[in-house]
Amino acid sequence: MNSSEPASPQERPSPWLAVTLVTLAVVPWFAFQTYQLARERSSLQSVKAAQEPTIAQAQKLRAQLDAISSKTLELAQQGNSGAALIVEQLAKRGVTINPNPATGPGAPASSK
Repeated sequence: MNSSEPASPQERPSPWLAVTLVTLAVVPWFAFQTYQLARERSSLQSVKAAQEPTIAQAQKLRAQLDAISSKTLELAQQGNSGAALIVEQLAKRGVTINPNPATGPGAPASSK
């Protein structure tokens, strides 16, 4: 036997080196992904906050339009020919008028 040869057959390397390397690669990747997702979430929240006034204004306008359309429908039902013509033209375009529009920000839409 030569003194430079190992006494036992080929020894297997420890799996802990591979586990350590994988861990050292995966943990920073997860940290990076978490950071990116947190930044995106922050950006989306700021965009949503910027849209809030526009949404509130649109809901206010929608409530006004619903009120006008329901009053126009009332006039048409009372025999006003101009209002009847408006309701008829809106119906041709697929707009339906709810005679009793619900009020409030969570109210369902009554026309298209």
